[in-house]
Amino acid sequence: MRLYHGSNIDIKEIKLEMCRPYKDFGQGFYLTVMKEQAEKMANRVARIYGGSPVLNVYELDDDFINNRDLNIKDFGTETSEEWARFVRNNRSKSFEDFASKECNFDNKYDVVIGPIADDDMALLFRQYENGMITFENMLSGMIYKKTTNQYSFHTQRAISLLRKVSE
Repeated sequence: MRLYHGSNIDIKEIKLEMCRPYKDFGQGFYLTVMKEQAEKMANRVARIYGGSPVLNVYELDDDFINNRDLNIKDFGTETSEEWARFVRNNRSKSFEDFASKECNFDNKYDVVIGPIADDDMALLFRQYENGMITFENMLSGMIYKKTTNQYSFHTQRAISLLRKVSE
């Protein structure tokens, strides 16, 4: 399987401590199977932080999902209530139940796979957090929405499965 990460730098070594917290699936290294999506992210990152867009390409064994040494959370390709709660909790700076299976602050999941909460969904999250809409309203705005995918790697054990390759 080929995975892509859009950036403004050529990533020689993945350093989890450099990854930003409060992302969809928690602090981790995010990739996608969609080359075009990663290219758009590279352009966005370069525009925001400077530099030039860089597409970092990795390979991963197709059967990694069957690795019994990894704790993998796979939401599939569709948004769901479970997914929405998980993303909401990981993005929240006030969520404190780190032991909950509905968050990944403690990196209980080595790898998380699922849809991306796009800008429209981020707006719904903000409206919910600010008390402007209910959880049910937020959820109804997300369910059945076409999304793109992401694979997030949260532990060194998971990162070690990625092999950097040239495109």
